[in-house]
Amino acid sequence: SRGVERAKAYSPPLTIERDAFPRLNVHMCDVFVRRNTNRTQMQEMERWPQVIAQAQELNIKEAGIGTNASWGSNFLGEFPVDNLMKMLERQHSMWDEVGIDVRSASMGDPMSHCTPAKVEESVYRVKETWPEINHIRLHLHNGRNMAIASAYAAMRVLGPDDTLEIDGTIGGFGGCPYCGNGRATGMAPTEDLLHMMDDMGIPTGVDIDKLVECVWAAEKIMGRELYGHVSKAGPRPKTLDRLYDIDMPFVETTEQAKHFKVGPGAYEGGIYPYSEPITSPYRDRVDAGGPAYDDANGDFPWKQDWFPAKG
Repeated sequence: SRGVERAKAYSPPLTIERDAFPRLNVHMCDVFVRRNTNRTQMQEMERWPQVIAQAQELNIKEAGIGTNASWGSNFLGEFPVDNLMKMLERQHSMWDEVGIDVRSASMGDPMSHCTPAKVEESVYRVKETWPEINHIRLHLHNGRNMAIASAYAAMRVLGPDDTLEIDGTIGGFGGCPYCGNGRATGMAPTEDLLHMMDDMGIPTGVDIDKLVECVWAAEKIMGRELYGHVSKAGPRPKTLDRLYDIDMPFVETTEQAKHFKVGPGAYEGGIYPYSEPITSPYRDRVDAGGPAYDDANGDFPWKQDWFPAKG
């Protein structure tokens, strides 16, 4: 479409390629597709035979199926997962008829109706019905703050041989003038999503600190704060050099909270309400290179004289 071509003109080349499967796709919400692309759901489906014919001409062996507005609509209400599966089954059967294997399933959510329960059920049922599908693509808008939780729910279902492709944007910025939520529509903030994956032990190859810098640069360009959280609170401090100063003053604003990256100057002059410096035997252990707590069979703090529940 012309919109896709315009987007390509302003997009840098990616180091990974999006899936190249020819795909049968349809919006579950007939109203949204009329507002967005000036066509009807029926017109989308009428194009399916053309997509299949082109795939046959190119001797393509693998294809995809997909829905958009998969779980609900601001104009029509919620859609049960049964409805989504019925639409995917119809698409799958058309590929089956011409002997082209289906390897990918795509589910989009432009109006932020995704929930972890619905996404998990949908991905599970796709895999249960068609185990040979090993590529799942999710386009989850975040207007109701469910995109990252829904992505996590999808990860729980998939196996090590599956690929999950998730769309996101730095800072979670984005919008949709067609769905009624405007800028609030947003996307999953890339930095928040990757931070979650890093904590799950999934290697991403992305420097979160540099990604935060990108978010801050985008906020300056756009003249407003964006919607992500890691860019404001910072990644979880897990190493000694990242831990916060226990005697810092009050940190009340998002600008002061940037101390995680710019240093204590961010909160210089802040309110200091304590009559004496904050101390902690736990932090003393951490500063000495030990853990804050021993395990349940250890000594600290469980067997210390000052610990009221010592064994």
